[in-house]
Amino acid sequence: ARFLRTLTPFVWRKHLDFAAIQDAHDMRLRIRDHRGLHGPIVIEGHNLKLGVGGIREIEFFTQTRQLIAGGRDPGLRDRTTVGGLTALASSGWIPTEVAGELTALYRAHREVEHRLQMVADAQTHDLPATAEGVARIANFCGAADVGAFRAALLDRLKRTDRLTEGFFAPGEAEDGPPLSAAAQAIVEGWNGYQALRSERAVAIFRRLRPALLKSLYRAANPDEALVAFDGFLAGLPSGVQIFSLFEANPHLVDLIVDIAATTPVLARYLARNAAVLDAVIGGSFFVPWPGGAALAAQLDERLAEEGDYERKLDGARRWMKEWHFRVGVHHLRGLIDAFEAGKMYADLADAVVATLWPVGEAEFARKHGAPPGRGAVVMGMGSLGAGRLNAASDLDLIVIYEAAGVETSSGPRPLATRPYYARLTQALVTALTAQMAEGSLYEVDMRLRPSGRKGPVATSLDAFRAYQLTEAWTWEHLALTRARPLAGLAALGTEIEAFRREVFAAKGRGPAVLADVAEMRARLQAAKPASGDWEAKNGPGRLMDVELLAQTAALWLADPARRVEAQLHAAVRGGFLSQTDETALLAAYRLCWRLQAGTRLLTDGAANPERLGSGGKAFLIREAGAADEAEVSSRLDAAVTAAAAVITARLNQAKGAA
Repeated sequence: ARFLRTLTPFVWRKHLDFAAIQDAHDMRLRIRDHRGLHGPIVIEGHNLKLGVGGIREIEFFTQTRQLIAGGRDPGLRDRTTVGGLTALASSGWIPTEVAGELTALYRAHREVEHRLQMVADAQTHDLPATAEGVARIANFCGAADVGAFRAALLDRLKRTDRLTEGFFAPGEAEDGPPLSAAAQAIVEGWNGYQALRSERAVAIFRRLRPALLKSLYRAANPDEALVAFDGFLAGLPSGVQIFSLFEANPHLVDLIVDIAATTPVLARYLARNAAVLDAVIGGSFFVPWPGGAALAAQLDERLAEEGDYERKLDGARRWMKEWHFRVGVHHLRGLIDAFEAGKMYADLADAVVATLWPVGEAEFARKHGAPPGRGAVVMGMGSLGAGRLNAASDLDLIVIYEAAGVETSSGPRPLATRPYYARLTQALVTALTAQMAEGSLYEVDMRLRPSGRKGPVATSLDAFRAYQLTEAWTWEHLALTRARPLAGLAALGTEIEAFRREVFAAKGRGPAVLADVAEMRARLQAAKPASGDWEAKNGPGRLMDVELLAQTAALWLADPARRVEAQLHAAVRGGFLSQTDETALLAAYRLCWRLQAGTRLLTDGAANPERLGSGGKAFLIREAGAADEAEVSSRLDAAVTAAAAVITARLNQAKGAA
């Protein structure tokens, strides 16, 4: 059993292994060459196991399919052929009717094989070489009509061949579309890419290339799509696996082209993380979103299957990237809107932090003992705390611990309480940010902790309380309006939430609060002016400006709401804003969020429509609910102008009152 467990990762690959199809096909051909089994099917002397349409064809078909997907789905690892076919059909890897037909053919072949071996009293698979011998087998099988037996056997062999050969044998390359001189130069340059360095990759890609080019030329702007796909291909570290994946799943070609033609950023991400395509054909890519709790449970179950700490971190990376890619594709294709995508990205980050914190805590405790005192809580701040992220968001985190008078841990290498939690926090940051075999998870920003970069990375509850009540600036109290417990001791999280509300009540109506906000707004606008024609984040009336006023309202009114919409609604309820103000602010916020979330999916740079390409521009126009580029610009200008006027008036009103 221990030996078999050791072999498991070598047999059952962590990624879908479509290259196994070519391997199995080559093996079949070598067996036929060795046994001289090529040529048309003739009943006399036909090898019922290794010959064309024989038992081995069904076994190879089943086992190859199991090898492709069994690494991700342990339920496919049935040792029997019939059980394997049933499992594959149940999981959607083969049609139910194909599984049923192959099962019937397999049993019929086995029945004839058993009769052969009983007659010959030997381990043989060859049908008799004479008509008389075949007739004897037919009679032994209970067939009164030898001719009908021969016809049925021949039909079963041919049916087996038809069902299995199309899966194994690579198709012939079709003709590609005519190319311009510029396009031809790009295509010829592919021969020098790393993904095409092996003969096998070249052979697969040669068959694949015409269909790829045809799909690219169906894009709205073929030249842009070709250039973007070229960037994707250039970034691939190897080609055999992904080219085999495309060849076995032609619909993925259209998906890649769609991504390349619309968002080169996602195409480059895909080149670095091609394994995320496994999820597209794994059966669950288009099922309803499971929600944060279910995601955390799924990740916890996945990591439990991994061995050491490093494998758990790599496993978390593979898992997160598949889900992250899914959200991006669904958003790109209009299956979800920007607000649904924002919630899903936040759910995903919540699940990762909530699952990795106890994993890291256990690993750290193994060396330094259990956490001293009551433990710690990881708090999500900023957009993560508000539960709305975009495709490129980093994670704002702080860690608060309660020592409860305990000065040191107890373990093989004990640590004093303060360095214990500081190093544990750093371990979490490393777990999220470190570049490993499967890349990194997130960038992490901890500047919202007390005293910012100058303060300790983990803060005791007593120090946090004292800082917030006696030293914190207004902007730090504003940051608390979106603070939310993500992981750690639940009871401590409840206490921190109660203290958060206490801070609002004590500090929210301070005499300098609104003046501080006005000054802060001026500094932000000076430091980060709007850039790009469709800038949605920085500048008057845009996301940061509306969020600033919404947080101010929550602090002023001591309201625990974290999301902008809920904070603005509380502002109206508490008399801080009018309903007309709320309407103007929400109109700007919603349009800006759609543009910001869409832009971050498309590019790392500014939202300049002239640089987005036709596919990206069309995506943002759709996201904005506009008819064309001009309407996006006019609606954005009108919305942010109205929102900026509301914010300026409200803060000027505060100055006048002061």
